[in-house]
Amino acid sequence: MKNNLIQRTKEYAVKTWFFCSKLPKSREYNAYVNQLIRCSSSVGANYRASQRAKSTADFLNKLKIVEEEADESLYFLEILKEIKPDLSKDIEVLHQEGNEILSIMVASIKKVKLNNSK
Repeated sequence: MKNNLIQRTKEYAVKTWFFCSKLPKSREYNAYVNQLIRCSSSVGANYRASQRAKSTADFLNKLKIVEEEADESLYFLEILKEIKPDLSKDIEVLHQEGNEILSIMVASIKKVKLNNSK
């Protein structure tokens, strides 16, 4: 599963980038596009970093960053869905994947905390 999630989070960043390339270029769009690209790519970068964690605390910290960045990605996708309803289908696909990644991270964090408390 580990390699699968590394690949999956990278694909999420790439798919988000391609989606963002479809958006108009303006000061307003660029503000959201830049944020969305940053946080969606941070999901994969931090998940990958978590696999090299030096301790359980370090691992948990990195997973929490992934959780935050995934949630932030969802936020910007939701804003863009309201601004650009004609791209709702594309946004929905990314939102669903982001939500699944977020759910996996939340479950992983809970499991690590549970196992660590034993």
